[in-house]
Amino acid sequence: MKSFSGLPIWLIPLMAGIAALVLVFSLLMLLDSRPQPQAGEVVSSGRADIGGPFTLIDHTGATVTEADFAGRPMLIYFGFTYCPDICPFSLQVMAAALAGLPEDQRAEFQPVLITVDPERDTPEQLAQYVSSPAFPDNLVGLTGTPEQIAAVAAEYRVIYRRALEEGAPEDTYTMDHTSLIYLMDRQGEFHSVYAHGTPPARLAAGLQDFLEESPR
Repeated sequence: MKSFSGLPIWLIPLMAGIAALVLVFSLLMLLDSRPQPQAGEVVSSGRADIGGPFTLIDHTGATVTEADFAGRPMLIYFGFTYCPDICPFSLQVMAAALAGLPEDQRAEFQPVLITVDPERDTPEQLAQYVSSPAFPDNLVGLTGTPEQIAAVAAEYRVIYRRALEEGAPEDTYTMDHTSLIYLMDRQGEFHSVYAHGTPPARLAAGLQDFLEESPR
């Protein structure tokens, strides 16, 4: 069986993982400190030119900016609601990692999904998607104009493109995209990045380490 992009289904998660690892190690070049990463994960206390101001629309239809999340560390994932497997898997990893924390620690983090498919991912579509019990509690979905999404994706060094199987109807396209989980600190500054396939226990340990390093 082939996917919409013309590749065998089983190859897509593998290629996404490889692409994510390549990007992760590229991000290391931007960091002031460079600890040796474990497989699937980079954690750094250095500074990287990742993240920045944004203006987007949340799943309730309200306009939000990065200032609306000030004071809470964010777990940010770029994906889309029509994603067949990679996005749900990553959001489930995020949910499992948060579920592994004590309730008071879990409540400190704000999980965020930013779509790379703004044409289909309306606030209404996102509202239905983020309410899935398989995903993190209080997951916020963000969309915007194609220009707004391009701008925020550039801030986070996220690459995405539309993929359509030759001869398929236009509305059956999928999106090839970077699959990473970003941890941003309470000031909205980059702290850590976790590659596709990072085990939930490792992500949970990284979140606990962050809280120990950056107490309220």
